[in-house]
Amino acid sequence: MRWIACLLLPAACGFAQNMVAIRVNGAGRIGPFKPIYAYFGYDEPNYTYTENGRKLVGELAAMSGPPVYIRTHFMLATGDGTPGLKWGSTNAYMEDALGRPVYDWTIVDRIFDTYLRAGAKPFVEIGFMPEALSSKPEPYRPTWIPGAANRDYAIGWSYPPKDYGKWGELVYQWVKHSVEKYGKTQVESWYWEVWNEPDISYWHGTPAEYDKLYDYAAAAVKRALPAARIGGPASTGPSDENAAAFLRQFLEHCDRGANLATGGTGAPLDFVSYHAKGRPTVVDGHVRMGIARQAQDIDQGFAIVRAFPKFEALPIVLSESDPEGCAACSARVYPQNAYRNGALYASYTAAMMKNILELADRRHANIEGMLTWAFEFEDQPYFDGFRTLATNGIDKPVLNVFRMAALMRGDRVQTESSGRTPIDTMLAEGVRGSPDVDALAVRSDRGISVLVWNYHDDDVPAPQSSVRLNITGIPGAAARVLVRHHRIDEAHSNAWTAWKTMGSPQHPTPAQYTALEAAGQLQLAGSPLWLDVRDGAATLEFTLPRPGVSLIELSW
Repeated sequence: MRWIACLLLPAACGFAQNMVAIRVNGAGRIGPFKPIYAYFGYDEPNYTYTENGRKLVGELAAMSGPPVYIRTHFMLATGDGTPGLKWGSTNAYMEDALGRPVYDWTIVDRIFDTYLRAGAKPFVEIGFMPEALSSKPEPYRPTWIPGAANRDYAIGWSYPPKDYGKWGELVYQWVKHSVEKYGKTQVESWYWEVWNEPDISYWHGTPAEYDKLYDYAAAAVKRALPAARIGGPASTGPSDENAAAFLRQFLEHCDRGANLATGGTGAPLDFVSYHAKGRPTVVDGHVRMGIARQAQDIDQGFAIVRAFPKFEALPIVLSESDPEGCAACSARVYPQNAYRNGALYASYTAAMMKNILELADRRHANIEGMLTWAFEFEDQPYFDGFRTLATNGIDKPVLNVFRMAALMRGDRVQTESSGRTPIDTMLAEGVRGSPDVDALAVRSDRGISVLVWNYHDDDVPAPQSSVRLNITGIPGAAARVLVRHHRIDEAHSNAWTAWKTMGSPQHPTPAQYTALEAAGQLQLAGSPLWLDVRDGAATLEFTLPRPGVSLIELSW
């Protein structure tokens, strides 16, 4: 009802002429709402156990009932554990003077301990190549400089092993150690994924050499723990023809190729992973997101997996799923990434989550996870425009869209919106005309949750949208429902706005820091209110800024 909106958001009392009508059929169940949002990752494993890293891991683990999975690069890289941009190390593998393996799990354990103590779980990326095993070890440690060409970034750690037998034994010892330390049941609940983006510079080998790497790793994982989940290939977005060809040849190998580790046919495959990225640009002085490219990556990957009857029902994890490809490329150096600090990142993520689910429905794909490649960076300026969930311990607006999703429990139900961008338009061109004002709804035994967003590719000033939300299928015995309205926009759940209002301090006072922490949390747009139900239906009207995201929770 309109009076609800006026109480929640005073601006709602003056509606625009074009009202977006969103209808939620609470009785029209589609299927379980899987926690595809509960997956995160980052390049720099040694940030995990820093003060801010531990804080963020704890927040991620606490936001969701289902387990949160966390993936990192460089888990087997050689070094002293000193972090750097797009770099990390654990020194898990060395060799003595006679070439015999020496294993040291100290840093690896410290990373996994941080996850598990918080209640999260590892999504284990098996990589990269230890210096002592690399077929081209020198030079080994890279330097990555923002804005530079960084042609020498993928060096010794990205090469095939000089001895595949030793590589397999390393993986075996890692899984065996994990079982001994954490227990069989715990480790069986993890994912083990071989390498990262082996179709580009992260792998200086051929596709056949990657398949061999996978064979040895998969055989080792299964030898140590037969029920462990092994998968790959974590290749780049398959809307690119070369990436699609790599994913296809990998699945062909796992289906019927010669296994170079066991001598048999095919290779174990418990889940399929690949990546999906958008492509923002700067157009006429403003950021234009590239949501179409990410949707194309997702859709093409689903189609490729479905073409293999043996694997068509396997879980699919988009083990990097983001608006673009470089978390460590700050907006200060890369202006196309200026979307990252504010509500645009959150509204993009909400829209993409529904795109993923809808594309999976259409392709009959078993989507398991959309892994957001964003974490936090140590010793960097506040709100410097990295693709992060938090900055110096202050949560950014995008983290709150995951908090919203984690509040949604039960089954997805049918929605219709007069303001949505059809999925075929999204695939072809993104959101370039009218904004995408759409919804994702979930029903439990005691309530209905509706995620509503106002998204557009172009980051330009725009009027807010008026929304009439009609929800049917409320149980007949419920005469009233309690309404809670959570909001992410310029004024809500937005520490960036609060920081700018303070004068953008790079050294906040203790009082300012406390205020920023509070501003970074998920906030209500107003007090909870009771709403009358008539004939199993309730209607709310409110305005939604662009960009913005609302979560409307009805409980009875």
